[in-house]
Amino acid sequence: MAEYKILLKRTAVKELEKVPQIDLQRIFKRIETLKENPRPQGCEKLSARERYRIRPGNYRIVYAVRDVDGCVHVFKIGQRRDVYQ
Repeated sequence: MAEYKILLKRTAVKELEKVPQIDLQRIFKRIETLKENPRPQGCEKLSARERYRIRPGNYRIVYAVRDVDGCVHVFKIGQRRDVYQ
């Protein structure tokens, strides 16, 4: 299986700046695993759009997978109470 490219949207980068340093490592590890398997066990497809979410701790990562060009687009990163708004 080919390795996917990870693309962080500008909004996701801004949200990462607000995350405490302790949680950043966990979030980056989960994002890195999406290179090998963009639909890992435990990911959930969101019903509203063609997007998925994974849960590292109290945070959620919302992303879309484009199999055509092998990209994973990360849209939102945030605490579970804020990420779906």
